[in-house]
Amino acid sequence: MFGIHDLTLFVISGLLLNIMPGPDSLLIMARSATQGWRAGCAAALGIGAGTMVHIGAAALGLSAVLATSATAFTVVKWVGAAYIVWCGIGMLRARLKRDATAGAALAPSTPPAAQPFRKIFAQGFLTNVLNPKVALFFLAFVPQFIDAGAANKPLAFLVLGCIFNFNSMLWCNGLAVFTAFASAKLKVKPLVALWLNRVTGSLFIALGARLALSEQH
Repeated sequence: MFGIHDLTLFVISGLLLNIMPGPDSLLIMARSATQGWRAGCAAALGIGAGTMVHIGAAALGLSAVLATSATAFTVVKWVGAAYIVWCGIGMLRARLKRDATAGAALAPSTPPAAQPFRKIFAQGFLTNVLNPKVALFFLAFVPQFIDAGAANKPLAFLVLGCIFNFNSMLWCNGLAVFTAFASAKLKVKPLVALWLNRVTGSLFIALGARLALSEQH
């Protein structure tokens, strides 16, 4: 159907690729551990929205520009890297809540200030959509499961992309719920959550630097 072949292999491969750790997983786990599963799911939905942008762009051929134009790739790469590093710096600067009257740090039971869900969604969206490697991944991976003689290749690409993103959302939201549940069971203290934010921020800065140094393939 739609000129698609080896759908089972596509689904399995997609799930295995989603399980591999990266900035998306780190963001989901950090938000779930510090603010609960709803925050993690907000990040996951933002990531899913960013993925749909890549899928639509690839189906329309826009992502091919990133694959062929060194200038376009470099611009998107540096913008994406800068945003990821900026998110990392924000996590590094996280602080425990402070008493508005005394100006001193509250008891250890007070967690770091929570981020609005819309901001977490935007972080997930921008972290994904500003990564040109995601666009190149879809251009390289998805066409392998479309017949050369398919009557409507863009439609086949969209169908496969939506299947991939649906499976990705199952994994990402499951990861958010599991991380929040594990954090609650382990009774992660606010100070531990604060340092989790900082460790994740450091990893984001490292990932941003790695993206900035990556080459077009």
